[in-house]
Amino acid sequence: MSHAVFDPHDITDYESQPGYKTRWLSLLFICISLLVISLDNTVLNTAIPSISTDLKASTSEIQWIIDAYSLVFAALLLTMGSLGDRYGRKPALQIGLVLFAIGSLSAALSDSTEMLIASRAFLGMAAAVIMPATLSLVTATFPPKERSQAIALWAAVFGLGVGLGPTIGGWLLEHYSWHSVFFVNLPVNVLALIGGQMFIFNSKDESAPKIDIPGVALSIPGLFALVYGIIEAGQKSWTETNVVISFGIAVLLLGIFAVWESRYEHAMLPLHFFKNMSFTGANTAMALIIFSLFGSLFFMSQYMQTVLGFTPLQAGIRLIPLSVALAFAAGFSARIANKLGTKYTVALGIFIGAGGMFFMSQALDVDTHYRTILVGQIFLASGLGIAMSPATNSIMGSVPVSKAGVGSAMNDTTRELGGALGVAVFGTLMNTVYQDGVGKLKGLLPAQLYDIASGSIQGAHGIAKALPPEVSGTVVSTANRAFVDGMTEAMLIGSGILVLTTLLVLALLPSTVRPFVEDGEPVTNDDASEGVRPVVPAIGD
Repeated sequence: MSHAVFDPHDITDYESQPGYKTRWLSLLFICISLLVISLDNTVLNTAIPSISTDLKASTSEIQWIIDAYSLVFAALLLTMGSLGDRYGRKPALQIGLVLFAIGSLSAALSDSTEMLIASRAFLGMAAAVIMPATLSLVTATFPPKERSQAIALWAAVFGLGVGLGPTIGGWLLEHYSWHSVFFVNLPVNVLALIGGQMFIFNSKDESAPKIDIPGVALSIPGLFALVYGIIEAGQKSWTETNVVISFGIAVLLLGIFAVWESRYEHAMLPLHFFKNMSFTGANTAMALIIFSLFGSLFFMSQYMQTVLGFTPLQAGIRLIPLSVALAFAAGFSARIANKLGTKYTVALGIFIGAGGMFFMSQALDVDTHYRTILVGQIFLASGLGIAMSPATNSIMGSVPVSKAGVGSAMNDTTRELGGALGVAVFGTLMNTVYQDGVGKLKGLLPAQLYDIASGSIQGAHGIAKALPPEVSGTVVSTANRAFVDGMTEAMLIGSGILVLTTLLVLALLPSTVRPFVEDGEPVTNDDASEGVRPVVPAIGD
């Protein structure tokens, strides 16, 4: 079937493109595709106890079930974004959705931990194909006057999915087995595939250079080693031998990658993008925004379930306001950015988020009423939501459309790294205080039971059930006190990091998005860049 191919030098009026009339419908199905990924980041967490019991998984195996997805996802993002630019973003999205459906079915039917870990890794690969395609398609589809609002809605859906994951997971587990958290992906995938095929128009870089094979070979294991090191550091120690080795490998491979990309004519990630503070400053801000969001979510679910005694579903429902506030603020942020500019909108949002995290660090306790938690959640989520979409728009606005896939992949990679680092750093800070606090139990419990109690608050509550009432109460109250002390101290430090991020944004980020400059001329996303040919297929093509 033929395609209408446009001369890139003549495409200055987006209204002349056949895909223009269906752009909002295409955004709907792009966002449905994104929703599958963002939900999968958190929906599994509520199912871990059931999976552990059913598959008789060890602690190490449970960690790999969770981490296999993140490791593969983060490692492949840059490569998959580059391939999407080269071969077409719509085909990348459709192929990714098919792969995600296959991975979800395999995970749902898993009858062993090995099969489930392999399925989760496969899902990470599929997600790495989908996510850069979603944002790069938004950039290529919408004219500049509407693009910031479209990206704001994209960011809102991402935040909504992350927040709704625990609620959906909790509801499914109250009615069905753990397999349902994977089966639920299938109808959503089918809807995204059909709608995307009908309404999304394709775009790619028609003058794409040959594949940067050395760049691919260096970036994938380098990013894998970096994320693996961060995850292991959060679970064990930053000085653990395998953590130090992982970071060493990451520094070596990514250092060689940077040298190669700076010298290679057809670099997968052109390093001169980083000279533009609209790109570098916004990526830095995005990493720290997600750092704080994922770090706080890491605590809140455990806090509400273990300390306050809510069921997974009850805790999930109480996290809904966070996701709604995040989504609403992200969707509304384009209007704020139009008045204040990118720099001040991002800085304002991060500062509000810092205030929300500081409030929680001072107000949360072992018997805090949910109303207090709600106030902190809304401030934190609203602030980070305000900052998230203009930061994303700054990243995408600073690269030419021909490299939208790479720009999107870089945005997604910083999100993944920020999220992994947030859980690791916040977890380390909390664990240090927690272990000091439960040290009071050392003379009360046998060494084996003490090791379990000091390992996690869940372990402490677990052993308390088998102890005499007078000892059980002491173990539970001591563990709860230690956990809350660790959580609030980590949040206090997190609020300080967000204040420093606010100052960093004010120092680095331009007031308005600076377009990519080539040969002294700006190459903006207002016009089709050299070699960018949106390809508009007929329905069903």
